[in-house]
Amino acid sequence: MGELVLIRHGETEWTLSGQHTSYTDLPLTPRGEDQARSLAPLLASRHIGCVLTSPMERARQTAKLAGLDQAQVDPNLREWDYGGYEGVTTREIHRTRPHWDQWTEGVIPGPEGHPGESAEDVGDRADRVLARVDAAFADGDGGDVVLVAHAHFLRVLTARRLGLPASDGALFQLSTGTVSRLGLEHGRHVLTAWNRQP
Repeated sequence: MGELVLIRHGETEWTLSGQHTSYTDLPLTPRGEDQARSLAPLLASRHIGCVLTSPMERARQTAKLAGLDQAQVDPNLREWDYGGYEGVTTREIHRTRPHWDQWTEGVIPGPEGHPGESAEDVGDRADRVLARVDAAFADGDGGDVVLVAHAHFLRVLTARRLGLPASDGALFQLSTGTVSRLGLEHGRHVLTAWNRQP
């Protein structure tokens, strides 16, 4: 069986400024495009059986520039819905909530259609993605499954894959334009590489 390969999309203007970005559909910066292109040689050496991407432009653009033309969109791969904290930095939130922690306290409701999510809500979506990943492994030819998505979502998904609570995604820092891998050792899910830049 192949590995589960996680790709965080390349840089955007809001990743530079530290603004929470979930449903705001930003493109990659020129540097973000370069980050995505730099992934192509690393991925070219791997046998890839299935590629799933978030519906957001920054993820789809990363997949395309990385040479993952066969990517299928999975809405469950979208980023944590930050609700009323969309576009706001953690520093700004701490001005009125100095001890706020997204992983344990969640977010405030936002505009219509964006009530925000808790870590457990995101974990439920991650579990649905992992069920699809396991089906792809079962039906595939031993190739890798690649997910192109967002930092907080992929951190939650990693925690769930390792049998941890969704809030333990806080333990896994993830930079833009990086590749991480999860595999098996003695039948147990393990990290095989994390936060690698080409």
